[in-house]
Amino acid sequence: MASLFEQRMAVVEQIALEKKASGRAVDDPVREAEMMERRCSALKQKRLKKYYAAFLRSAIEVSKEYQTDIIDGAKMPGCNITIQRGALTSAAKLLETSGSRVMIVTDSGVPAQYPSKVEASLKTAGCKVHMVTIPQGEASKSLESYATIMQALVDGGFTRTDTVVAVGGGVVGDLAGFVAATFMRGIRFCNIPTTMLSQVDSSVGGKTAIDFGGVKNIVGAFHMPARVLIDPDTLATLPERQLHNGLVEAIKMGATGDAELFELIENSGDLLSDAGEIIRRSVNYKQAVVKADPREKGLRRVLNFGHTVGHAIEALGGGKYLHGEAVALGMMYFCGAEASQRIGRVLAKYNLPVSHDIAPESIRSLIAHDKKASGGNITVVKVDEIGSYRFEKVNIQDLAL
Repeated sequence: MASLFEQRMAVVEQIALEKKASGRAVDDPVREAEMMERRCSALKQKRLKKYYAAFLRSAIEVSKEYQTDIIDGAKMPGCNITIQRGALTSAAKLLETSGSRVMIVTDSGVPAQYPSKVEASLKTAGCKVHMVTIPQGEASKSLESYATIMQALVDGGFTRTDTVVAVGGGVVGDLAGFVAATFMRGIRFCNIPTTMLSQVDSSVGGKTAIDFGGVKNIVGAFHMPARVLIDPDTLATLPERQLHNGLVEAIKMGATGDAELFELIENSGDLLSDAGEIIRRSVNYKQAVVKADPREKGLRRVLNFGHTVGHAIEALGGGKYLHGEAVALGMMYFCGAEASQRIGRVLAKYNLPVSHDIAPESIRSLIAHDKKASGGNITVVKVDEIGSYRFEKVNIQDLAL
């Protein structure tokens, strides 16, 4: 009985964190009444019905009390996130790296003032700072770039007490995080994302990886950042296409679990002004999901909405589509009528694609090699109404593309 109770309460914890992510209340009297009626009506022995009803009411109260405790105390393990305009000049204080060796990893596409501000702050605090700048682009998530940074750490005399700091977008964060996860079996990692895509999504959650053999993120590890520092002001230098590309991940989170976030994006008249709130809500949603499922065994799969097909479109597009644009296309395959209309309008508002000409058989073939595929099947995320989702296991060959 104790084991069954633990299993039940583990499910209740996931429900609580879903409610926290979407801002829903613990109490849901209508749903509770419907459940009571449905379960009691299934009882064959009528004389037991009142006792069963009392048992259900007690179980519901215990469940709600536990959900309240989880929501009030939920914190993402090993990760402290600051969202603050102009925060780069206070990097040393906010990252808590005073007096240690720090390796800054950035790329050639990041405006030079961003890593320079971080470097200046760290040096003022007494840190010994080294910097590696890799070429811009997905091609840098490679064994060659990984080896370059590893060699710099060895040459710089880095130890387990030192820190790797990523300053840039998702490529830099993924690569630097993987380096930190594997150097001396893991050293401290901090992330300073400077793009919309990395601020709302890839900087949170602890996934680190490099590409190999033409397959995206196939070699990687879970390594939670000790600190994430998000400065919305860095978005001012981001090209509009990149800004909208990153916005897709926020649209995804709004569609699956935060209807108010979706509405904010849907109705925004000034994206840069609303960026702080969009980032905050997106990060809160992802934190709650990751807290419930840090190693993607269940609930965290909701974050893959649009990604199953999106990754294939991105790979097959030959550079035509950015990551978020490909995910936007992927989302459209797994929407109900109401969600499809609203998502389609939002994508059009931000000049994001809603159709493509890649052959369905090519997409299915690539999905078959996806790391989440198993036995010819894959679990996809479907959204029938904005703010909710469901999982569905489908045969890859039966995907309607």
